[in-house]
Amino acid sequence: MSDALHFVCPHCHTTNRVAREQLGNAPDCGSCHQPLVTGEPVALDAASFAKHVGRSQVPVVVDFWAPWCGPCRSMAPAFAQAAKALAPGVQLAKLDTEAHPQAAAPYNIRSIPTMVVFRGGQELGRISGAMGAADIQRWVQSVI
Repeated sequence: MSDALHFVCPHCHTTNRVAREQLGNAPDCGSCHQPLVTGEPVALDAASFAKHVGRSQVPVVVDFWAPWCGPCRSMAPAFAQAAKALAPGVQLAKLDTEAHPQAAAPYNIRSIPTMVVFRGGQELGRISGAMGAADIQRWVQSVI
């Protein structure tokens, strides 16, 4: 696999090596045998956040949100729609800042919802405020 990418499983959070050209062919996780590409946002906790952001070579867009946040809840369906549209080249994920404040703290999230694009552990861009699916897709494409 000369052109292999590290892709973190959305189910068991194991890092897999996948040939870039195989991402669109429904690859399975080598550990749990579940599909690697689901087209759905991955719910993260502190440990899985570190794995997805730090190990994935596919861009990961994290929605920092909280259950009490009205704009966060209203944006959730658009975020899920964008996840389907951007897969398999981009993984979308959600981190509940209320339940996992220690994971969000290093990123100085001051308002929610805030979306941050990461690749290989590096922050590429961020934006705050609720957006529609088409706007999320355009913004992500402009950052990556």
